[in-house]
This record gives sequence, C-alpha cells and structure tokens, in this order.
Amino acid sequence: MPNNPFDEEKLANSMVYKTLLESTLAIPWCIDWDSKTFSYIGPQIEKLLGWKQNTWRTVQDWAERMHEEDRDRVVNTCVAQSMAGIDHEADYRALKEDGSFLWIRDVVHVVRKPNGDVDCLVGFMFDISERKKQEEQLQKLQRQLEEYSYKDGLTGIANRRLFDDFYLREWLNAIRTQKPLSLILIDLDYFKQYNDLNGHVIGDTCLRQIAKSLESCCTRPRDLVARFGGEEFAWILPETNEAAAAMMADRIMDAVRAARLPHKASAVSELVTLSMGVKTIIPSDLDNRMEFLDQVDKNLYVAKRQGRNRYCAA
Repeated sequence: MPNNPFDEEKLANSMVYKTLLESTLAIPWCIDWDSKTFSYIGPQIEKLLGWKQNTWRTVQDWAERMHEEDRDRVVNTCVAQSMAGIDHEADYRALKEDGSFLWIRDVVHVVRKPNGDVDCLVGFMFDISERKKQEEQLQKLQRQLEEYSYKDGLTGIANRRLFDDFYLREWLNAIRTQKPLSLILIDLDYFKQYNDLNGHVIGDTCLRQIAKSLESCCTRPRDLVARFGGEEFAWILPETNEAAAAMMADRIMDAVRAARLPHKASAVSELVTLSMGVKTIIPSDLDNRMEFLDQVDKNLYVAKRQGRNRYCAA
C-alpha cells in the first residue's frame, strides 16, 4: 500500500489532527503515483470549488477542472518535476462547479519509496484569488505609471522623455539600414504674447488643440509627434526623405490653419501659426544625433528670422 499521510483510519484515531487538518483554509490532498488516483482530498474542496469531495477520483478530474489556458503548462510542469523528485508549486485557475474560476496555488511534496521510485504526491491547495487580484491591480497601476511617464500631462501626446528614447532608437536604425531620417521642430509663433493676452488657462487649451491638430497628421505607425517643451513640439519621421518631410511640414501648417485658433496678439496673423525647422539625414557612425538636432533647431530659428508662419528646410 502506498504511504498516505491522510489515511482515513489514521485520521479517525487522531481527532485533534483530523480537526486541525480539515479546518484549515489550505486544502490537503494525496495522489497515489502508480494509479494516479486521489487517496485523499480535504472536505474543504466542496466549499471552495463546489465539487463534492467524492468526485475527486483521478488526476484527470484535477486536470479537467483547470482553465484550458493553464492546463498544459501546469500538468506538464507537475509531471516533470514529480518524476524528477522535485518539490514544486503551481498557480492556475481552477474551474468551479458553477462555471466560474478562481486562482489556486498547489504546493506539492514528492514522497519516494526506499528504492527511489515515486510513491505519492502530497500537497495543499491554497486560494490565492485575492492575492492575484491585488497583483493584477498593481500591474495595471505600473502600466499606467509607465504610460504616464512617457505621456505629456497637458496635451496627452508623447513627452520629451519618449521623444529622446524614440529618437535614439530611430537614429541607430537609420545608421543600420542607411535610410533617411527626418526631424521637424515646431514652435508656436508669439505664444508668450498669446498667454499674456489670454491667460495661461486659455493658453493650455490652445496647446491641447494644437497637439490634437498635429496628431491628426500622424498617419504612419512609426512616426512620432511629441511635446518638446513649453510651446515647442517635435516630429520624428523614420525612412522619410527631404521631399516627404517638406510635404509633412505643409500638411502640419494646413492642419493648424484649419483649426482657426484666434491670436489677436500675433504680428503675422489673426490666427495661431507655426514656425518650423525641417531637416533630413542618412546618418553614419561619424554623425552625432544631438548635433543634427541642433541643426534642425537652427533651421527653426531661420524660419523665425524670415518672418515666422513658415518652415525652413535648408
């Protein structure tokens, strides 16, 4: 007979042990290795999962009462670890009799015969649903924090941090593929005067509307528009030559004009306008991405010196 630490006759002779075992929240069980049958499972299983104690006959019952997405992973791991004589544990979603699921952690101890062969598996099932719920909430919060760390709080588009990371990645990719990379730096014309006249609350609303107009021009998945700082925005255009970058600059100006945001303090228009620096490069290892960014910024200031409400792609 296999060694069964939960033998009913032994338990009956030790009522204290039996009471302690069957009153704990953990559910004890024992499986005979040769027959793959349950020699014991605690009566708490019915309260937890709804399945009656006497319906847990074989390991097939255990496997079938497991979420199909977890089944192969858990069964294969448990079989391999048990055959190797290694104590182990597994988390999975257990099927309740009413069709719902809850998270279980099975902690398994492998009992061996004197010759080293596996005799039986002894373990405890723990309800870890609340813990899993807390973990999922924590993971969700972490994802939100990561998202917020790359999102501009005012406009909702990418922030400078994401711009820097994205720019580095696309710069290295352009060196590797030897394909053109274009940048556009954007500055709102006379925005200080706009804020002085309208106040910062309306100024913030204007920035949000500009960001929305810029996003509407972003049609390719790899393009990135970001708030660069203050009233400045930046656009990264991977695999984009000079002509295509100039077309994008024209599209941006058209989108902002179409928004028709009044600007009574502007010296160039009655509406909010932009000045932009545009530049393209096929970088090599000898080029410096920050020097290139500085060249784009110089083009922006050329556009301003030339009268604003335009772009410079010299």
